[in-house]
Amino acid sequence: MSAARYFDLVREMRDAYNHRLRLVHYARREGIKPAARAFATTVPTVRKWLRRYQQQGLSGLREHSRAHHRCPHQTPLAIEQQVIALRQKLPTFGASRLKREFDLPLSHMAIHRIWRQHGLIRKRRKKYQRKQDLAAVKATWRLFQQISADTKDLCDIPHFWPQAERLRLPRVQYTAREVRSGLLFWAFAQRRSAAASSVFAARVQRHLDRYGVSLRDLAWQTDNGAEFIGSYDPQGRRTGFPASLGPSEHLRIPPAAHTYQSDVETVHRLVEDEFFDLESFTSRGEFLAKAHTYQLYFNLARLNSHKGNQSPWQIIEQLAPRSPLELCLLPPVFLDYYINDRGGYDLPSYPYWTQVVENWLAQSRSFATCEFLAIRSGSHVDSTRFSLIFNSAFWRLEMCFDVLFWVASVELRMRNAL
Repeated sequence: MSAARYFDLVREMRDAYNHRLRLVHYARREGIKPAARAFATTVPTVRKWLRRYQQQGLSGLREHSRAHHRCPHQTPLAIEQQVIALRQKLPTFGASRLKREFDLPLSHMAIHRIWRQHGLIRKRRKKYQRKQDLAAVKATWRLFQQISADTKDLCDIPHFWPQAERLRLPRVQYTAREVRSGLLFWAFAQRRSAAASSVFAARVQRHLDRYGVSLRDLAWQTDNGAEFIGSYDPQGRRTGFPASLGPSEHLRIPPAAHTYQSDVETVHRLVEDEFFDLESFTSRGEFLAKAHTYQLYFNLARLNSHKGNQSPWQIIEQLAPRSPLELCLLPPVFLDYYINDRGGYDLPSYPYWTQVVENWLAQSRSFATCEFLAIRSGSHVDSTRFSLIFNSAFWRLEMCFDVLFWVASVELRMRNAL
């Protein structure tokens, strides 16, 4: 009846139930030996399935488990209960750690098997799911509860680096981001230094204090870079970045805890994709003007999908309706112009010519405020009006830096003459 051997057919079948059923019916009708010859199998095999069919019916033709009926090396019930209790009490501990710290007399694979049998292994959450959980926690924070600050190297951006070399553009970006609203403040310098970070923090602090933010209730979080940790003077007083924060608290993240700075690191990725990889510059003044324009776009118009599709200014309006728009308009600067030529870790002095910069930046900020108030309708910003803002701000900043370089060169010649 069958050209192929019985065992070859059964081995290739996913379920041999129907084949065995035909074997049993043929044996009952024709006999055991004719069935063995017809199905190319042995007489004991036919007798086994015929006996099972007679004793158990159709269910006897199903494949039975080949596992042992007992396991001499099975984990004792008391140890199994101990493993289950430890897992429920310490769900973040791994199997190897539990075995090591509690001296369990079984392998880490056996511990995993016990956890799996009792449904105690949790599926690892994806990164985006963990970020959503963290975003939900931060959404309960109050406005200006914490600012995350960090620096970003600009010399590893292929599109920006040739321009930076040709035009002497800055190589380091100093970034501060308010966690609750996502409000962005940034500045630029030629290198990382404690003096530059101190100037940056002091400038942001003065700006926030000017517009009614309580500095005593504000905390700045940074990593453990040399530009942020500060030092002590001979009298034992703090210097550098921590001293420039005034009454605000300085928090430092644990070593290698990079996710603690996720808010500011996200900004670094965004500005590289949306600004440095797209824009081209012809002068330092144009670079600063475009950086200011992007900052205005980021703070006033750009919607954040992780914050309910709202811009930072919309969140500030919702949480503190009486906040002035000027809170979002602190322009970026070149921090090197604020640092004296002697260097050091102390807060630098302010040469008389930096007042020229402040006056021109104040005029540009006032102009930008008026323009945004005129064009802002809900959350929509017209791109044509946005370009007009940039053009006007650009010639103001370009003229500002022309004056700045001229005054600086005059002062340098006077110093050399002395």
